[in-house]
Amino acid sequence: MQQFTLTELWSHMGLFARLVVYALAIMAAASLIVMAERLLFFWKSSRDSTRFAGALAGSLEKGGVDEASRQKVEKNVGHLGRVLSAGLTAFRMTMTAQTSSDLVVESTARALERQALREVDNLKRGLNLLATVGSTAPFVGLLGTVVGIINAFQSMAASGSGGLGTVSAGIAEALVTTAFGLLVAIPAVMAFNYMQGWVDGTQVDMSESSNELLDVVARRLGGAQSPAAVAKAAAPKAG
Repeated sequence: MQQFTLTELWSHMGLFARLVVYALAIMAAASLIVMAERLLFFWKSSRDSTRFAGALAGSLEKGGVDEASRQKVEKNVGHLGRVLSAGLTAFRMTMTAQTSSDLVVESTARALERQALREVDNLKRGLNLLATVGSTAPFVGLLGTVVGIINAFQSMAASGSGGLGTVSAGIAEALVTTAFGLLVAIPAVMAFNYMQGWVDGTQVDMSESSNELLDVVARRLGGAQSPAAVAKAAAPKAG
């Protein structure tokens, strides 16, 4: 009598079912790699952003936005550092060109917005793969199950015998692919939802920080624009 262990089930699997398991194994490995890489990237970017925000706050308190815009930017400043650095660079360049106050604020706002959109796109890198694995893995497993059940009933028809005991082994082998598909999909969906929420929250943080920097610039220029207009100009569009 066949024992329904993983080893026995694997040894009795047909070629198609094994190909499905291999495909699911590749999907699982890819999703795990993306999860590990994104979590490490998010942690490092958050740490660097926090450090940059503290250094920028100190520069603004000591020398104002003019002094802060002349500070040398380090390589690892995180997503927030890259956004605010882009705004400070635009502020310095437009101030050097001696343009109008309105143009200075608008140029700074556009630079902040452009870089924020780039950062959001960078943060979302790899999340499409998690979404794809989470949505397709159950169906890949189900495909293996359907084909396995068809083969089980064909074997029953060929042998001429009936009853549940005749096809139970074949059905058990077939259902393994569905179980494996769900096992691959569930972590991928959970990771995608968590990371997408993290990106959304980070996007809000970048927008608020950009607005605060623009408020500082507007005050430096004598209120060239109202805070409401500045906030509207700087708010990054949803990526």
